[in-house]
Amino acid sequence: MNPENRPIRSIFTVMSTAIRTLEKEGRLTMEKSYIQHGSTSVYEHSVKVAYTSLYFARRFRLNIDEKSLIRGALLHDYFLYDWHEKDKSHRLHGFYHPSTALRNAKEDFDLNPIEENMIARHMFPLTPIPPRYKEAWILCLADKYCATIETLFPLLMWKVLRARMIKALFLS
Repeated sequence: MNPENRPIRSIFTVMSTAIRTLEKEGRLTMEKSYIQHGSTSVYEHSVKVAYTSLYFARRFRLNIDEKSLIRGALLHDYFLYDWHEKDKSHRLHGFYHPSTALRNAKEDFDLNPIEENMIARHMFPLTPIPPRYKEAWILCLADKYCATIETLFPLLMWKVLRARMIKALFLS
């Protein structure tokens, strides 16, 4: 049970609801057109990071805003361009994409302060100002974990997440 004594919905249910909503209300599906790490699309990366963030929060029984955690994680790389293209505007992508992602997300969605902070600060310590909320710290860790796995072990990441999703579907 969570702090409000409500049954905890399965990670799969919570994730799929958030994804459908963001796809319907904004441009989330555009992320499928852009590569993030290795052969992983920005969309796949965002879903993996959101799943991993929620997994970490539940695993360590952290008292957080799950809806904000998922939305912020799904939108953390909402920059909507191919940063691999040779273009002066994409130089130093790691430093500048959080502000572009935040601007795009604000255009498409009503964000709360937690979600804004998550998007703006997810690249800490590359960007020097640290996150303010627990949800943003969780995202920082989950993003770095997923990026490392996607870059170094792409097939392993898929197998791990697939196994967890199957487990979540049938055991919840």
